[in-house]
Amino acid sequence: MSNEIKRIGVGARMSEAVAYNGIVWLAGQVGNPGDSVADQTRQCLAEVDRILAEAGTDKTRILSAQIWLADIATFGEMNAVWDQWVPQGNTPARATGEAKLATPDYLVEVIVTAALK
Repeated sequence: MSNEIKRIGVGARMSEAVAYNGIVWLAGQVGNPGDSVADQTRQCLAEVDRILAEAGTDKTRILSAQIWLADIATFGEMNAVWDQWVPQGNTPARATGEAKLATPDYLVEVIVTAALK
């Protein structure tokens, strides 16, 4: 394990992810504003896959996930996409809640923490 802090996708306000001591924390991922909850969920999860790969790990190593929905009534729609994506036998600890997101056009936001390989 490295004590070096590795930042991925560094921006002026935040990084897409930060890896330290064998763990990577991802910033919240959102989809295209205006798309459906299912489409935004797919987009979020594709970004999670991309960032995890850049960090040197994958979704089988996700330790925890937080999912924020603009409307908890869309829980089933989001879960249908999640269930196809999450690796069975390697499901993370997960919490899902309802929250106002950065703009009303964002319907879902996914935040994960994963172990590095």
